[in-house]
Formats: sequence, structure tokens, C-alpha cells
Amino acid sequence: MAPLPDPDGCRSLDALAATLRALKSWAGDPTFDTITARVNERLPSTGRGTIADCFRDGRRRINADLVLAVVAALHDDADYLARWRRAIRVTLAEKQAAAQVRVLAGLPDEADPFVGREPHLAALDRATGVCVITGMAGVGKTRLAVHAGHRRTQGTSLFVDLRGFHPDEAQPPADPAAVLDGFLRALGVSGRQIPHDLAARSALFREQLAGRQALVILDNAADEDQVRPLLCPDALTVVTSRRDLADLLPTTRIDLDVFSPAEAAQLLGNDTSDALERVARRCGYLPLALTIVAGQMAATPSWTVADHADRLDERHRNYHLDDGVQLALHLSDQRLPPARRTLLRRLAGHPGQDFDAYAAAAVLDADLGATEEHLRRLTAEHLVQQPVPGRFVLHDLVRAYAVERATDDERPTDRRAAQTRLYDLYLYAASAAMDALHPAERHRRPTLPPNDVLKPDLDDPKAALHWLDTERSTLVAVCLAAPSHAVPLAATIYTYLDNGGYPAEAITVHTAARNAAVATGDPAGEAGALINLGVVYWQLGRNAEARDRMSESLTLFRRLGDARGEARALGNLGVVYNAFGDHTASAEHHTQALAKFVEIGDRVGEANTLTNLGDVYLRMNRLSEAADHHRRALDLFRALNHRGGEATALTNLGDADTRLGNLTEALDSLDRAVAIFGELGERYGQTCALNGRAEALAAMGRPEEAVTTFRLALGLARLIDDPAEQSRARTALTTLGAPPVDDPPT
Repeated sequence: MAPLPDPDGCRSLDALAATLRALKSWAGDPTFDTITARVNERLPSTGRGTIADCFRDGRRRINADLVLAVVAALHDDADYLARWRRAIRVTLAEKQAAAQVRVLAGLPDEADPFVGREPHLAALDRATGVCVITGMAGVGKTRLAVHAGHRRTQGTSLFVDLRGFHPDEAQPPADPAAVLDGFLRALGVSGRQIPHDLAARSALFREQLAGRQALVILDNAADEDQVRPLLCPDALTVVTSRRDLADLLPTTRIDLDVFSPAEAAQLLGNDTSDALERVARRCGYLPLALTIVAGQMAATPSWTVADHADRLDERHRNYHLDDGVQLALHLSDQRLPPARRTLLRRLAGHPGQDFDAYAAAAVLDADLGATEEHLRRLTAEHLVQQPVPGRFVLHDLVRAYAVERATDDERPTDRRAAQTRLYDLYLYAASAAMDALHPAERHRRPTLPPNDVLKPDLDDPKAALHWLDTERSTLVAVCLAAPSHAVPLAATIYTYLDNGGYPAEAITVHTAARNAAVATGDPAGEAGALINLGVVYWQLGRNAEARDRMSESLTLFRRLGDARGEARALGNLGVVYNAFGDHTASAEHHTQALAKFVEIGDRVGEANTLTNLGDVYLRMNRLSEAADHHRRALDLFRALNHRGGEATALTNLGDADTRLGNLTEALDSLDRAVAIFGELGERYGQTCALNGRAEALAAMGRPEEAVTTFRLALGLARLIDDPAEQSRARTALTTLGAPPVDDPPT
């Protein structure tokens, strides 16, 4: 038989719980129901949940008599029980410390003037019953509770620091029984009249406060269990905590955030200088950090506010935090379960501004349900913020602290693996989203190796577009942060950025992809990035740069023997030459591209080139040929179920029919194009279609509708920074005698 587990070496509650679990296994692993039945013979009315808690890690308090009863239920031997009593006495030095608590028969003095928080103070002025004030460490929960108490109470006041998150392990969370002992004595109850049982003390406390105008402040609570015995229905009880304490069902709840800029300025001296705003911003508007800095400013009168701002900037760049801030964050961090602590550290390495549960699951390498619970708890403890449902952020100070801790506490290989999983998530989810939005172009995007990354369901085009819109800034950040992922990710989201009208983002990601390709000796990746950059430059009217980038890509593609890349480069050069007004050169390049696409069987490339060539013919006044090419392209796009291509062909066909005088047909095509582009979220295409629709309306003798539509097109063209479509709308509006609203009349 296995040796009997020895409790003598235990020096912590977790160690006691582990030894108790080992004893349960040694005893044949009886069920909790069996243990409860045996224990109830010694300690009546003990519930199953309480028994189970004896075996659980993370306990702040234990019932020594109950633990001994459980031990006896598993191995009822006098000598063995004596060893457990000795181990518990040593281990429960913590429990003895918990019994040492000082309560105040009144409220703490306010040493410093109180700043801001007017809406919260108003809520506290009206509060009754139980009020819970939650917030991250250092946000000013205690100051708010005490100041509000001074404003409203003229009766009995009691205050206690429950030490829920004290940094010194020798000062554990206060025992509620000890708190009640102090409260009862403060209320005039003699020591001899105070019962030993927690429930009896709680009942006497409620009896003593009955009918009084009383305020009780329970500061820095660890959890609901610590607070419940201290609640009294006849008193206003204000509880502060870093946890949400939702199970208390408070009648008033205040989730305290950092200071507003105005409150921060008031705390720092009502200065409105830029330097002071820098100080406040670097402190994250956190009252604790601001108070520390204000004290430092007062202690160094020879320093200017700008000197302090510069010092904070330097510390920020190097992830160094003032001791007070670091301590405040450490208090919350050190009591997190290991998985949650790891998650917080790894989330600090997220390159974006915010993230969702899938990103958190990726860095933690955990399932979604467990990760969502971790996020819920981190949010409740104000280490993570949730500005909108489903999206999470880290405060700058929390992020900086977590980065520093991750560097110290985690192996670099583990951090790199977490980052790789995160980058894979965005790459594979983006690929899935693009497949849903543009299935016909799947062959033009990078082929990714199999990967079992957990990602959202993006099969529905609307969900796919929503995800891309939500994560756009993060996708850009990943391209910048991860050279290993920049080339495939930039190529994957090319069409989304191109058609969506996000030129600044597109330049960033394709430049990052080009740099990564050059650094790794990837000429194919470089050629793809160059051509994508060229398209963005063309959209911005930077045609010379567009031609140069596309010519470089054409040279690379030919050197690589990449026929599809060569055809794409030729076609895009045709578009640029069309913008230059060199329609002959444009038609020649498109014709060469068309032949290559047909040769390799790329029907998407063939359709794109047909509609581009039709646009050239339109500009060359070869109207019938233009309309014919657009109809051929439209048939191909529809056969391919290529919605974006269909809308482009409809737009160009509408323009050709307007020129041919087929105005009803033109308006019908353009209306359908506007609708499709709207569904796809392709703002550049929608701008072109709106301008075309307005031209058709003007040709039909409907000037008022034309003016309205041109103005819509102009607004969208401004939004996507497209100079050609802006000029097109402005010129037409001037011709119609209706200058743009932002232009002075002439």
C-alpha cells in the first residue's frame, strides 16, 4: 500500500489541500457524499460544497475543525490527527494573522482635497442598501467611498480594510469573524457578550445596527464570502473591490474608471499646458499614478512640468513604471491563477489596439469557453477592460507591467510560440473571410498549409466583412509586427483593402510585405507586394509611382517565369497608362494581358482585363466595342459568381450605355452596381458607380437627383481619398450649377 501522506512539511494552504487530496486517494478515493456523511457525524449540517472546498487550491481561509474532521473521516488515527493539528497550526499562522484586524468607529480622515467624480458622488448620495464600487488597483475606490461617506453620514460609521489584496503575505485577507468582533466592540458590545460563532456574531451585528442611521465601508474586499457576514439590511454598506462581486446583487454599482483629462489636470494643479497633458497621459489618467507624480512634482520644485513629462516618456519607452504604479498592478497580478496570469502577460504582446476571445485563446492555447471565463474574470478584476461587447483592451500601464513580467517570468520560446499562434489566427481567419467574400478569387490568394487554429465561423459573407472591418487595424499591426506573416497576409487581404478604399492601410501592409520579402530573399513575395503597392498608388493618383512599382514587378515575374503574375502586371500597367491618357499603350498592355490570362485559363483575370479594356475603348470613343467587352466580362463574372467583378462590369457597362444614349439600361446597371458594392462594403467601386449613376440621371434630364447623387459620390471619394473620382464629381456639380457644399460659389 502507498505510504500515508505526510502533512508535516506543509507551509501553505495549497500544500495542505494537496496533501488532503493525496489522503483521499490513499483512502480509496471515496466520494464527497461518503466523506460528508462521515463528517456530519462530527460536525452536523456540513454541506457537500464546503467539504469539496477543503480539497481546493487557492483558498484564503480554511476551517481547521472541518479539515480535521475530513482527515478523521479518511483515516481516524489519533497520532495521525495530531500531526495534522500541528501542521495546521503552523500553516494557519496566516489564519492567526487574519484575525488581527483594526476597525474604525468612524471614517478615515481626508488628508488631500478630493478631485472630480461628481456623477459617482451623486449616485452615492442617493444610495441605499449595498453599494459596490469596483475598479482596478489605484483607481481611487477607497477615496471615493470615504469622501462620499463624509458627505452624507451623521450617524454611526464603521470602516475596515479587509486586506483583500495586500502585498505582504503576512497580512492575509481579514477574517470576517474578527471584523465583526471589532465592529461589535466599536458599537459598545462588551467582549464577554460577543459570541464565538460567525453566524451568531453576524446576527448580533445586525441587531445592534437595527434602527440606526449607519454607514459601513468594507474596503478592499477579497470576495463575496468575506463580505456576506458583514452585511446589514438597516445600514448603507459600501464595498470596494477589484473584483466584480456580482453575487452580492448590490442595489447600487459603480464601476470606477480612470480620471478624465479635466480631473487629471485638477489633481496636478489645474495647469492646461501640453506638458501636463503628457504627464497625465503617461500616467494613464490613473489616480494612484497621478498622485505619485504630483508628490514628486511638489518635492522637486526646480523641475518644470516638461521635465517630469520627459522623464515619464523615457520610462514609458523602456517599460519602466514608477514604484507606486508597479506595486498597484502587482497586487492584482500576484493573486491570479497561473493560467490567467499567463494570459495577461501574453495579451500584452498583442500588436493591436484591442482583441477578442479568439485572440486570447490563441495566445493561451486554450479552448474558447475557458478563455472567455478568464477574460470575464480579468475584466471583473479591472485588469482587462471591455469597451464594447466582445472586444477587450489593456490599459497602457497594465500592458507595460505585463510585458515586463512576461520578460522576467516566461521562457522566450513560449512567448514566441504564443505570438505565432496569434499571427496564424489572423492569417487563417482573414483567408477564410476572403474566401467567403470572394470565392472566385481563391486561386489568386496564397495557399496556406493546413492549420487547426481556432477561429470564428466566417462562412457567411456578411460575417466575413464584419470581421475584416473589425480587425482591420489589427491585421495591419500583424503585418508590421510579424515579417514571417506579412507577405501571405498582405496578399490575402489585398482585394479587401483595394475595393474597400483603405489606401493608407494598403500602403502600410504592402510595404511591410515587400520589406519582409526582400529580407528573406523571396522574389515572388516581393513582386506581389510591388504590384499591390502600384495599384494603391494608382488609386491615389500617384501614377508615376504606380508605373514604376508595376514595371519592377513585371521584371520580377518574367524572371521567375510566373505567367499569371506577368499577366496581372501587364493588365495593371494598362490601367496606369489609361490614367496617363496614353490609351494606345493602355490597350496594348491589356491586349497582351488578356492573351496570357486566356492561355493559362485564368477566367477571373480574363474577365477583369475585358472590362478594363472596355474602359479604354470607352475613352477612345469606341463605344460599341466598349459595351461589347463589358457584356462579355459581365457574363464571365456572373458565371464565376464573382460579385465584385459583376458590379465593376455593371458600372462600366452603365457608363458605356450612357454614352450610347441607352439611358434606361444604363441607370438599371448602375443601380445594381451600387447595391452590390454596398453589400460587399467596396467603397471605391461604389464611388465610381454613384458618379456613373449621377451622369446617367443628368443625361435623362433629372438634374436634382443628379446633384444629390454626385454629392454622395463626392463625400465617399473624400472618405477614401480618391482624387480622380473627387474631380469627376466636382466638375459635374459645377457644370450643373451646384458647386460642392465645401466649395465657395463662383
